[in-house]
Amino acid sequence: MTPTIDIAVESPLWEPVTGIKELVDQAIAATLRHVRIDRNPAAELSLLLCDDARIRDLNREWRTIDKPTNVLAFPAVDSQTETFGDIVLAFETIASEAQRDHKSFEDHLRHLIVHGLLHLLGHDHGTAGEADEMEALERRVLRDLNIADPYRETNPLETPVS
Repeated sequence: MTPTIDIAVESPLWEPVTGIKELVDQAIAATLRHVRIDRNPAAELSLLLCDDARIRDLNREWRTIDKPTNVLAFPAVDSQTETFGDIVLAFETIASEAQRDHKSFEDHLRHLIVHGLLHLLGHDHGTAGEADEMEALERRVLRDLNIADPYRETNPLETPVS
């Protein structure tokens, strides 16, 4: 079983991106194959596709960080509810990071959906140990999706300087 996924597109910047539902479904299914969950795997999950201005407002309100970010995750308050929570994704930040890191937008988006869902499932990267554990889990999920390791020290597309 997979979650019921509600996708809200708040920004017209997302309109040119095709196949969003499929990208989301792939990322969610791959993540759930790698984790044990304590709630109904068919629970609801909400995604908000917004712009940097909106995510900046949310980041400021909920984390007191006054800048945009690529993804925010808001877990359901009661783990016994029929919802995983909400994932918010910002188009401009995702696009600029993908370009900077020589990744496809779609691969970076799927990575951030995986990352957000792991947060909803209780994973975190607040300490070095937690970060190592979460990154290892992300690497396994992304490998299933044929996405290059985003945590490699060097980008495999970059040519080393001799």
